[in-house]
Amino acid sequence: MLRLRSCILSNFLSSRATARGFSLHRLLSAAAPAAAAAVSPAPRFAVDEYLIATCGLTRTQALKASAKISHIKSPSKPDAVLTFLAGLGLSSADVAAVVVKDPRFLCASVERILAPNVVELIDLGLSHSDIACLVSLVPACFRCRFMVSNLPYHLSLFGSYENVLQAINRNRYILCFNLERVVKPNVAFLQECGLDDCVISKLFLSLPRLLTTNVEQLRTMVSCAEGIGVPRHSGMFRIALNGVAFLSEEKIAAKVDYLKSTFRWSDAEVRGAICKAPMLLTRSMDMLQSKSEFLISEMGLKPAYIAQRPIIITYSLEGRLRPRYYAVKFLKENGLLKRDPDYYAVVMVTEKAFIEKFICPHKEAVPHLSGYYAASCRGEVPTVCGATKC
Repeated sequence: MLRLRSCILSNFLSSRATARGFSLHRLLSAAAPAAAAAVSPAPRFAVDEYLIATCGLTRTQALKASAKISHIKSPSKPDAVLTFLAGLGLSSADVAAVVVKDPRFLCASVERILAPNVVELIDLGLSHSDIACLVSLVPACFRCRFMVSNLPYHLSLFGSYENVLQAINRNRYILCFNLERVVKPNVAFLQECGLDDCVISKLFLSLPRLLTTNVEQLRTMVSCAEGIGVPRHSGMFRIALNGVAFLSEEKIAAKVDYLKSTFRWSDAEVRGAICKAPMLLTRSMDMLQSKSEFLISEMGLKPAYIAQRPIIITYSLEGRLRPRYYAVKFLKENGLLKRDPDYYAVVMVTEKAFIEKFICPHKEAVPHLSGYYAASCRGEVPTVCGATKC
């Protein structure tokens, strides 16, 4: 055991990680005694009780987790892993969360896998807290050596570690997929489609599942995006591909039919609307129905007007469409606007621009308009001033 510990220290304490202030000595030297203390394990080791008493899991969590690590016969390796996690700065709650996500993390070798991963990640420029965050997010990936070798490619693809973390939050296993067989062929195919690296990065960031799907399935998605009328060279192609991703042709056709009937569009109008706003295909039917009722039935907008400006449908009903409509309606009804503004122009401007143009100029005439509008945006009142005197 002393020889093993000496070997570990000589290998890792000489690394650049130590020079950067990361105490692998603390991680490894603390883990080694934990393993040494259990050379003669207790004859009966209750995994579930260990998970409760030492890892902080609830009994229900422990019973579920213990089924995956029932082969553990002593606390030596789990003790070393827990010491390692504590050395990384993870709290007791963080450690419990890691074990719940991936009970097999307790079986990982500190000296052969976990500590070497830490050294290489620090060499890639990750900080102490970056590494702790990665362990918490994807413990199953962290206990694989090839995860570290995959990370530089993903850093290049996504542009930053923050973007990689964002992608991992949506697809926890992207770092575990084979680069040569899965990831790179997908990137190469999209490049063949004419998408530049920036567009590809944004596409994978918004829908990381695309990065790890089968390339043939990706080809089918591209064909579907083209099938709804958005060519590859269009600036909307990335959004169209995002909209049709993982939807069958039947589901796409059903959503198109629903849009057509809900917004009273002709075949040409629904095709045009989807080309301009492919994200409509990702919206729920309930949401589309509520937007139709408000825009057509309540506001009185013509279906053709909406078809020409379908981006309106994608904005929040309670946070944008309704409050702005009633604020402008009140101003019009009280003669406070010189011209009747186009609703599309009202919706499209930023929140700051809307307030500067329609709220601030009327503070003296309508002192409470700003408060009513802000409350309406929070959903606290159904209308700003349309049914309420300001």
